[in-house]
Amino acid sequence: MPTLLIVHHTPSPNCQAMFEAVVSGATAPEIEDVRVVRRAALAATASDVLAADGYLLGTPANLGYMSGALKHFFDQVYYPCLDTTRGRPFGYYVHGGSDVTGALRGIESITTGLGWRRTAEPVTVTGEPGKPDLEACWELGATVAAGLTD
Repeated sequence: MPTLLIVHHTPSPNCQAMFEAVVSGATAPEIEDVRVVRRAALAATASDVLAADGYLLGTPANLGYMSGALKHFFDQVYYPCLDTTRGRPFGYYVHGGSDVTGALRGIESITTGLGWRRTAEPVTVTGEPGKPDLEACWELGATVAAGLTD
């Protein structure tokens, strides 16, 4: 059974709402035979990454970049996972107060270095997420999870 690892930093109600929508999409009843594992960014390990078949990442945009927690995750797993996880699918979502450009650039740069394959457009939200934003998060979760069964 393929495993989807959701690595997230969820420090605010806005990030929590996005995270819950992603999880809801990834665990939709229509998506059968995918194990979904959730890890806070500061708790996720290289073993978690190596045991997964695909990844969903979530972060706030802090001071023009991804959160320190998600950056710490990448710092911990980059070299131990570099060769083994090349080509694996991933998606991500970012929440910011006003601008998420730096966070997007950072995540794209690191995942490109890892050789991961983005299988869905990132979901970006500034301000409070509305219904269309949460639907996009649900769709992101469902898309990445369903892609593991192909």
